[in-house]
Amino acid sequence: MVPDRQEVYKKTLLKQLYFKRELSCADLSILTGKSLPHTTRALYELVESGLVLESGYAMSTGGRRPQMYSIKPDFMYILAVAMDQFVTSISIMDMHNNMIGEEYLVQLDLSAHPKAINILGEELKAFIDRSSIPKEQFAGIGIGMPGFVDVKKGINYSFFNTDFSSINKYLQAQTGLPVIIDNDSSLVALAEWKLGAARGKQNALVINIGWGIGLGMVLDGRLFRGENGFAGEFSHIPLFTNNKICSCGKMGCLETETSLSVIAEKAVAGIQEGRPTVMKGLSMDSRDEAFRKIMAAANKGDKYAVELLSQAGYHIGRGIAILIHVLNPNRIILSGRGTLAGKLWLAPVQHALNENCIPKIAESIELMVSPLGYAAERLGAAALVMEHFDSPQLYKA
Repeated sequence: MVPDRQEVYKKTLLKQLYFKRELSCADLSILTGKSLPHTTRALYELVESGLVLESGYAMSTGGRRPQMYSIKPDFMYILAVAMDQFVTSISIMDMHNNMIGEEYLVQLDLSAHPKAINILGEELKAFIDRSSIPKEQFAGIGIGMPGFVDVKKGINYSFFNTDFSSINKYLQAQTGLPVIIDNDSSLVALAEWKLGAARGKQNALVINIGWGIGLGMVLDGRLFRGENGFAGEFSHIPLFTNNKICSCGKMGCLETETSLSVIAEKAVAGIQEGRPTVMKGLSMDSRDEAFRKIMAAANKGDKYAVELLSQAGYHIGRGIAILIHVLNPNRIILSGRGTLAGKLWLAPVQHALNENCIPKIAESIELMVSPLGYAAERLGAAALVMEHFDSPQLYKA
């Protein structure tokens, strides 16, 4: 069934208010390219139905102050799923990106579970049932996952075997809700671009520090995905002659010296060798717990933990130097799980840029740690749903 144009336009207005948080009727008219009378009518209907709130007046610029509008935070919810190779996070987000209830963590090793997609479907269905929120109040499910993700086909070529034609369709059949998937680093970049440190930037690179080292690119004011959506495999730049086999099967990739898994492995080995440190009880059986202990120790000034992060940060900086020479960005944003270590990443990364970048190319670059940090993928998963909120892809059959 073809959606009513006025209803589609209302969804477009809701999408704009979600991302901008507060806008006037004139702002919405300009952003959507529709006439002011048409926008006024649609906005009035949204206010009458209680989906949009009048939120006061804009600051005075000399004339009559315009009425501002914001989206009602609890009129609808999003199921945001942030996956990595070992842990899956499931959260409910409202229209102001507040988490409803607590984050639910599932220990799910994607490589070790051939039926991981089935487990995910069961966990999502059970989580929705426990939430007591009616399904019609969910805008959809946004999922970020590692690997080569074909967004258009709904296929992850690195993980997940399913008899369905796409992961989206399989999970939609399991949950009864619209589902959109994307690569985890692309969603981290989407979150930074729409809600975080890359907002308003034309050229920014978002480094996703996790079990791999991902990359999202905002180029010429748009999220760049490449021909098949596989752009940004920063982890697999062949930077070393260390004879270490990467998870991709090649040797000497950036990931082999910089990922959180490698940092954890080095920490465990160092402790066994007797390195002085406050870190105790680290085990690769629980990578997430090990990484959190390392980050906590580093933030408390533990010399060995800081040393491990500094080594990894320097090598990440070497990789970023290559990107700078090729893409000439304005801002480099360190984001993702690893940024629990905060500003400790900045000095070693900057050191590498100072040594490896042509000064003229690098002189205007802003290097920063994202304030979104660990929440970036979760926010990106929610933003993914709202990015498609007014498209047929999210209309229920």
